[in-house]
Amino acid sequence: MREGYTFVASGWDATASSADGRLNITLPVAVNPDGSAIVGPSLEELVIDNDSTETGRLTYPAATLDTSRATLTVRTRYGDEPQPLDDGAWEYVDARTIRLLPAGTAFRQGSLYHLTYPATEPMVAGLGMAAVRDVVEFVRYAAADDSGNANPLAGRIRHAYAFAISQPARFMRDVVHYGFNADAAGRRVFDGVLNWIGGASGAFVNYRFAQPHRTQRQHIARWFPERPFPFAYNVVHDPVTDRTDGRLRRCLADDTCPLILEANSSNEYWVKASSLLHTDTLGDDLPDPPNVRHFLFSSFPHSGGSRQRGKGICQQPRNTLEAEPVLRALLVALDEWVSAGKEPPASRVPRRADGTLVEALPREHLGFPAIPGVHYDGLLSTGDLLDFGPQAGDGILSVLPPEVTEPYPALVPRTDADGNDMAGIRVPDVAAPLATYTGWAVRAAEYAGNDLCDAAGQQIAFPQTRAERLEHGDPRPSIEERYGGRDGYVAAVERAVRALEQDRLLLAEDAERLISAARQRSLD
Repeated sequence: MREGYTFVASGWDATASSADGRLNITLPVAVNPDGSAIVGPSLEELVIDNDSTETGRLTYPAATLDTSRATLTVRTRYGDEPQPLDDGAWEYVDARTIRLLPAGTAFRQGSLYHLTYPATEPMVAGLGMAAVRDVVEFVRYAAADDSGNANPLAGRIRHAYAFAISQPARFMRDVVHYGFNADAAGRRVFDGVLNWIGGASGAFVNYRFAQPHRTQRQHIARWFPERPFPFAYNVVHDPVTDRTDGRLRRCLADDTCPLILEANSSNEYWVKASSLLHTDTLGDDLPDPPNVRHFLFSSFPHSGGSRQRGKGICQQPRNTLEAEPVLRALLVALDEWVSAGKEPPASRVPRRADGTLVEALPREHLGFPAIPGVHYDGLLSTGDLLDFGPQAGDGILSVLPPEVTEPYPALVPRTDADGNDMAGIRVPDVAAPLATYTGWAVRAAEYAGNDLCDAAGQQIAFPQTRAERLEHGDPRPSIEERYGGRDGYVAAVERAVRALEQDRLLLAEDAERLISAARQRSLD
């Protein structure tokens, strides 16, 4: 806020909760031309990571409560054969709720339940893109709304930026792709976009029976249309679908493209196929479009920070790396790019050309060390090609679950001998590490063991001493061997901080804060 920003928020996802003052949106329900209700297939997924869930909530109401018209299956992993539940094993409590029978039976912990059923009352979810466009258009350009209410920001806005995190980042990629960065008068809506942890995906929005809250990962939501071609901003030809497209195709045609900083964690490479943002669909490197820069936050999870302490449902302690200091610097860089024409920092992502973007197997080629007690099998989420039926291009999904064919290539960052990503923005905790930080994690045995642990990463501490390292057969040098003591550690952190500050990837105030924190940090 000290930079002079005004913060504006608006809702776009009708499935989002409005609790605690959170914003969503009220959307119209689509009907047939004669006014009758639309009825069509919908797929609901219930992910059960506890032993107490007794009901499942549906995104759309069932058109009939006759369970013989629906199919409910259960499995532990997507690769398992689904086990259908008999009609008498479950029931509708009401049009939006199901439960197992007898009443009070809990869904099985560590399982995936899929319900395919005839649904009704589909929301026109794609209007969420128009709503965001229109809110920003109003605050930028209008003196008052249609009811005469004054625009409180009239005449004060010089530039508009979108800062989108996770699901909203995927949504913003669709806003640009579908041409909603142009208003009705042909004016640019957002001048700049900073997307964080959206991966190479869009959102399940512009569809009949859309479910914007879904997010594909290796263990969950793999049968929802989050990731169809195109992936990259570049306009490229896809030999798999024989289509030519790119996220920038529409805005290039009317000169409404924003300047874009696309930032992702390592987790998005493992579970969101982020390599497809800067490779073609054969896995070959693409050049940056003039208005786009890409950044990997090396070794980061999707969701980090101190709130991720402990193992949760994962096998190892979760990764606590914090992205906020670098994100602040990127926002300032975006502002300078838009408002002053100052080029932002160059892209920092792994590339096939320099050997830092590789396949996940074999482990030795990836570079990940054989750490005692740490499971590694190269499992990752690929960009599966899904066939939802002949009307999928029009947003109507008639084949549910979809037919699954060969995946697009999903490549991941190569690691150093410690298991930390080599390419990308290496924050001080990665450049001067006390642990191995990964963007991926695996689930504990009772939660579909060895499947990926969704948004989490791992934080696997280094041995303290050489003797401890040798005792446990750990190939990673100990903290004692690396730094000798606190002074050596602080010096390594300061070198990493100053390098990032020099490259405009840390603000001066954050640089000093990180160095001070290193001086206070326990090395135990």
